[in-house]
Parts: sequence; structure tokens; C-alpha cells
Amino acid sequence: MIIAGMSTPLSAPMPLPPHSGDALPAHTLSWVDLAEWAWIRAEGPDAASFLQGQLTQDVLTLGEERARPAGYCTAKGRLLATFVLWREGPESVGLACSRDVVEATVKRLRMFVLRAKCVLTVMDDRPLRGVLGHLPQTLGDADWATHHEDGLRWIRLPAADGLPPCAMVVPDAGVAAPSFSPAAREAWDLAEVTRAVPRVVAATVDHFVPQMVNLELVGGVNFQKGCYPGQEVVARSQYRGTLKRRAFLLDSPVPLAPGAEIFHAEDPEQPAGEVVLCARQGSAHVVLAEMKIAATQGGSLHAGSAGGERLALRALPYALPTEAA
Repeated sequence: MIIAGMSTPLSAPMPLPPHSGDALPAHTLSWVDLAEWAWIRAEGPDAASFLQGQLTQDVLTLGEERARPAGYCTAKGRLLATFVLWREGPESVGLACSRDVVEATVKRLRMFVLRAKCVLTVMDDRPLRGVLGHLPQTLGDADWATHHEDGLRWIRLPAADGLPPCAMVVPDAGVAAPSFSPAAREAWDLAEVTRAVPRVVAATVDHFVPQMVNLELVGGVNFQKGCYPGQEVVARSQYRGTLKRRAFLLDSPVPLAPGAEIFHAEDPEQPAGEVVLCARQGSAHVVLAEMKIAATQGGSLHAGSAGGERLALRALPYALPTEAA
């Protein structure tokens, strides 16, 4: 539904700026402690088949050369968690997600293991690291490429114009990753947000159908695989053409926490969107937000209330379908 009276156009989408003092030159390599991430190992003869029946992704065809994003939904199709998946071995799959949802996610998944030969373990003894800058040539240039060498598993995250390459790194047992740089943390956060790959955190659990945060646009939903919780809702949203919400990038003069509401100036009574992730860029901030598509097509957007700080649309690193273009 188009919001009535929206005649003033929003600011034109802004291109992603070239990285400056708060991002890293491509020739540098900086390690980051991913304290907000945790990962789960699903291990056993039935690990892949069990996850196949639980996640939005095709786990059975997951090989060791590529990682994949995925979601875990309620029966109503709302995301409880989002993951980066990779194959650790023939009977082992790794799942990285937001640390503040990992315990609840594992607890819920274990409820459905039943007789499947699959053990789920939170791998707190092997913390994840992030890397920005010049990545190993053996990793290749493809999004979600994986490579294992010297006791470290590298997972290349999607590229984005104007930002340094970045990868998630999983150490083998007993292998210590190089020391990390606290100064690089803001650069990692900015890289994560501006790549517009959604990450569900505790404040946004059960808020979004996958398409509302563009999960299928970054390869996180397989529409040909078998059933999983919420599959009918997700498929109906895809094929009936009824989707009215999408994820967008916004510039904000103030930091906005995940779950914070965004309003349109001409509809002050009802939120137009919700913050998914936020990162600092210089003296301002970049926000990934789930929004009513109609609210992005005219008028002005504001943080917290219709009279709050004004927000400006900026370009996504990938194309939206025509219903949100």
C-alpha cells in the first residue's frame, strides 16, 4: 500500500563512497576479533540431512569449496537466526551466527534431532576471526569461496565496491589465529553492514520473513529443496508477488540499535521500518534496515519518530527485484 500524500521524493540513493580513514586500503591485512559471532558444529552421519530439514539452504549439496548463507525460521516463516554455513568434513557442518542467539538456536535445534545421528556443539574454544585487506590468492575471488590451509579455514564474504575484501576465518583445534587489531573492528562492522547480508540478532528474532531482509537475494534461500519450518510461508511470499517490505541501506547522523524503529514523516503513527544492523562511518553511521517499500518511494524517513533525525537512502551492493526497485 502506498502511503497517502507522499509527494516529496526521498533523496536519491547514494553510491557507496570510496573507503577513507575508517576503512582499510586493499594492500593491508588486519585481523579482527568477531566477538559478536559464535559458531556451531553439527557432526555425525546425519548432520547434513538433519540441517536440510531445518534450514532455508540446501545443505546436502554443500561442498568444501563454497560456504553459503542460510536462515532458520519458525513455522510462520519468521527468522530465528541467520547463518554462514560451511562443510568441515564428510560428516561435519559449521554454522556461524550472532552470539546472542546461539544458545537459544542450539537448544531449539536439539529439540528436533530426535533419532538423527547428529550432535550440535557451540565451539567456544575456537573463536571466529575476521580479516580485511589482501586475502590469500588460493582463496580465489568468488563470493563465499572457502579454502583451508595452515590450520585456518578461510570464508570469503561477498564483495562490495569501495570496500576492502574480507573473510571469516575458522581456526582448527589447537591453532591460534594471528592477533587481532581493535582499530579494525569499526572497518569490519562497516564492511558487514554495507554488504547488506542480514544477520539476525537477539533484538530482531522472530521479526522478519527471509525476503524482508533480502536473504534470498544473497543466496540464503533455496526454493527447490525440500520442506523446512516456515517453507510454505517463504515460498508464498516469493511466488505470489505480495511482498511489501525489503531491506535497504540508509545513512544516519546517529547510531541506531538493531530493532529500533524508523518512521515516515507522513505516517507518524506507524513505523515504516526496523533497524537490522548499524555501523559507524566517520562521524556518521550506515544502517541496514527492513522497510516498507512504499515508504522509500517519496517523502522523508526519520529515526525513532516522524520528527527524529532524518535518514537518507543509499545504494545497495546488489539489485532489488522490480517490486522494490
